[in-house]
Amino acid sequence: MSYEPPTPPANLPTEIVNTLNESSPEQLRDVASYAEALAEYKEREARLEEEEADDADIEERPDDLPDDVPAKATITIKEINDNRYYYWQWREGDSVTSKYKGPVNPDE
Repeated sequence: MSYEPPTPPANLPTEIVNTLNESSPEQLRDVASYAEALAEYKEREARLEEEEADDADIEERPDDLPDDVPAKATITIKEINDNRYYYWQWREGDSVTSKYKGPVNPDE
């Protein structure tokens, strides 16, 4: 009974196919293990780069954001004595920190 060698993927470069065809079974198993680990590494790196790009989009600072207020802060409205005020608000550990921004325009 004779077996036919496997058909390489069409998108695999010829020089890689030729090198693999000349390799021993032990080398081929090492290549397979390395290729799987490398693929996982590259996928993880791509995910991390994508997350960093997403984080960079989030961290763009609004023009009116004071230097001592983090980029993750949001604007909230507080009503005090029937007057409405804007505050920057962000979380620091388990607590929420606020910083006064200015009065709310009654026309808004």
